[in-house]
Amino acid sequence: MTALQTSLGESRSGVRLLGRLLGDVIREQEGQQVFSLIEDIRQRSVGEHRQGEADPELENILHGMTLDQARLLIRGFAIFSQLANIADDHNSRRQTSLTDPFAELGASRAVTADEAIGFLNRAVLTPVLTAHPTEVRRKSILDRELAIAELLQQTDGRMRSTDRADVEADLKREIRTLWQTRMLRQVRLNVTDEIENALSIFRLTFLKQLPLLKRRLARLLGATGPLAPCVQVGSWVGGDRDGNPFVNADTLTFAVTHQGELILDHLLEELHALGSELSLSADFATISADLADLAKASGDHNDNRDDEPYRRALVGCYARLAATRTAVLGRAPARSSSLPARPYSAPAELMGDLDVVARSLSLGGGADLAQGRLADLREAVASFGFHLAVMDLRQNSDVHERVVAELLGKAGVTADYAALPEAQRVALLAQELASPRMLRSPYGAYSEETAKELGVVDAAAALRARFGEGAIANYVISKAASVSDMLEVAILLKEAGLYRPGDPPTCGLRIVPLFETIEDLRSGAAIMAAYFDLPLVRAMLAGQGDLQEVMIGYSDSNKDGGYVTSNWEIRTAINSLSALFAQRGIGLRTFHGRGGAVGRGGGPSFEAIQALPPAALDRGIRITEQGEVVASKYGHPLAGLLSLETIVAGALLGRYADHPDAADGAQAELLSALSAKAFAAYRDLVYETPGFETYFRQSTPLVEIADLKIGSRPASRTASTRIEDLRAIPWVFSWSQSRVMLPGWFGFGSAVQAVSAEDPAALDKLRALYAASPFFRSVVANLEMVMAKSSLPIAARYAALVEDQALAGRVFARISEEWRRTREAVLSLTGEADLLDHNPRLAQSIKVRLPYIDPLNVLQVELLRRHRAGEVEDGLRRGIHMSINGVSAGLRNSG
Repeated sequence: MTALQTSLGESRSGVRLLGRLLGDVIREQEGQQVFSLIEDIRQRSVGEHRQGEADPELENILHGMTLDQARLLIRGFAIFSQLANIADDHNSRRQTSLTDPFAELGASRAVTADEAIGFLNRAVLTPVLTAHPTEVRRKSILDRELAIAELLQQTDGRMRSTDRADVEADLKREIRTLWQTRMLRQVRLNVTDEIENALSIFRLTFLKQLPLLKRRLARLLGATGPLAPCVQVGSWVGGDRDGNPFVNADTLTFAVTHQGELILDHLLEELHALGSELSLSADFATISADLADLAKASGDHNDNRDDEPYRRALVGCYARLAATRTAVLGRAPARSSSLPARPYSAPAELMGDLDVVARSLSLGGGADLAQGRLADLREAVASFGFHLAVMDLRQNSDVHERVVAELLGKAGVTADYAALPEAQRVALLAQELASPRMLRSPYGAYSEETAKELGVVDAAAALRARFGEGAIANYVISKAASVSDMLEVAILLKEAGLYRPGDPPTCGLRIVPLFETIEDLRSGAAIMAAYFDLPLVRAMLAGQGDLQEVMIGYSDSNKDGGYVTSNWEIRTAINSLSALFAQRGIGLRTFHGRGGAVGRGGGPSFEAIQALPPAALDRGIRITEQGEVVASKYGHPLAGLLSLETIVAGALLGRYADHPDAADGAQAELLSALSAKAFAAYRDLVYETPGFETYFRQSTPLVEIADLKIGSRPASRTASTRIEDLRAIPWVFSWSQSRVMLPGWFGFGSAVQAVSAEDPAALDKLRALYAASPFFRSVVANLEMVMAKSSLPIAARYAALVEDQALAGRVFARISEEWRRTREAVLSLTGEADLLDHNPRLAQSIKVRLPYIDPLNVLQVELLRRHRAGEVEDGLRRGIHMSINGVSAGLRNSG
């Protein structure tokens, strides 16, 4: 038996075990009749997929179900999908732990240990948690899933039959609890809830796994000294105001304060535990003079510790850190210290004391004593400081323009800033940034929007003073499209003392433009060139290590130009930016706004990072981790460790790729042509087809998704119903529910057909490119995965919901035709007979789910039809929401 066959067998075994236990629970809770109905539908659906033809009786059963029966079936199939995900993730963790991401790095000849250490000492790799509303599961559901995952892990290896019976009993109890737990939220999440959810991920994963990652890295590379804090964690939760009116100075303060509380309490607990461990007596251990001084300075005169200098030293460290917590948070820790102590002024001061302990332990052959808990504690201080996560501020450039216009107007500088041409705006803003004068008057009355924005930057300044500069380090500008968009942020920061004029001027936060439409991606390098031409900008960047960060938006560029063009324009923009930055002597750090779904930049992280242009990785990378992706990647400690390892290994292998990607060479012209053809096909359907917007809204559960209580942020930036103004998340989520998955593939088939018609050798060139280019291979692989989850027969049912069936027929015919073209194009590149033939593990994972997803879709269509026809039966809307939850769980990465 091959390793792959073993892996697939183990995955199926886990699914069968959890499925059997779920069946037992349903039979015991709901009765044999309900169980038999659900089991009959399950078997018929599985049979449909095996035989490749519809079962008419299944159709009759589904359409004849009462609402109560439908809700029980939806619940059963949704929970099975969640359990299948747990089994899949468990098997994936087992396989990855056997062939960990660092194995390829260690075997690679492309990067030496010295190069890797150099890279990690200058680069920063950062997953950034966001509160994007694509996680439909409640925290209570996630907690039960984690408990089931941990129990399933116990079934690995050989077990006594009695032990296995105990674990299965525990699993059944957890599944019963899951069955009796409400799937949906009764009230919409608020920002505070989102902050608490994010903090739970830190408790579960990052606090322990990030130091472990650094220890593994140092061992793999043979590093003789500590590595720089090359892996950090960022957050937008509580600081991302773009389109969310509920994020303000209060939520920012709540987020940063609670992050600080969490890390300070963690450090205190680890210090206390370390003191318990280091019971070394001066009679038997070598003690450095510095350690003796640190012990003496602690003020600890407990006779029981008289000969235990390490414990006395750590008692003093604990007292100082407890005093720090009290000073920063205004309240003492639960385990307070009786010793009078001076607070630490910064994490570096605590690190200095821990370094003294480590150096002393290393004397006399005791270097291993400095490892373990002490090493992890030092890594935690280096990586988390007293702030835990690097918080970003984010706001839309339109808001900045209005606020700056009001400030300038009320200060008497200019009455109509918004009417000024770009060149005059830049000149005026540069003049204001050179002046020490503030625009804000303490006696002025400002609009609610301006007062709110000024309150946020004031809060940021206060929080940085309390928790350190690392607490809030970046200001991201959504819809950045000009130099003035960036200078306006500097103006706002200046009002809070975070930008200071002078020679040179200084700015406490990095100003990060987000280029997110096709037009802005194409203009990005020119915008940054004009920005760098300003002397004040170059002087400001010199104070920030000559490093500029640029964020690239995958979601909006996809909605704007389609999947193929979004990917190509992002790569082209990164290459253009890399060339410009190298020419100007400025380091580039790219920030990738990737979602969970392929239509929003999702897909396997390792391949995506490794496929980036090497120059874009040299100073590190930041990546958003959104919605359901956060729980799947970091909701289990081992999964979190593997995800972090994947980012590091992918970045190192991508940075030191031993040859340039073929996409950037001779075939760039071909890919540019492919992108242009795909762009034309996508825009023609989405933005130029009469009635398409109506088709989209009526053939998907868009309106019903907006009613789901899955996040604090509204679905649209404005009250407009235009697709242009709809957020990317509901756009992608809606197409996923209807199983069209249009944002993840549309246009590729037409593009391949068109370039092949113009150049008979184009298909052979694309095949060669698929074999040679990690970038193009990643594009095709993600597209192929999305198509494997799509279903034209299911999509046709949603099309039947459109009131104008003539319109539905026209649009669906175009979608179907393009789907078939795209499938043919993919298979012609991969050389396979069917989608995912080359990836049997993923194919098997999807194959297991489809018989459970399809009936959920059929029921969802029926419930939508009844709801839209005006039925007001109790529970109808809840049934729709449960079906959305179930389909989302089955598809995974759907938003």
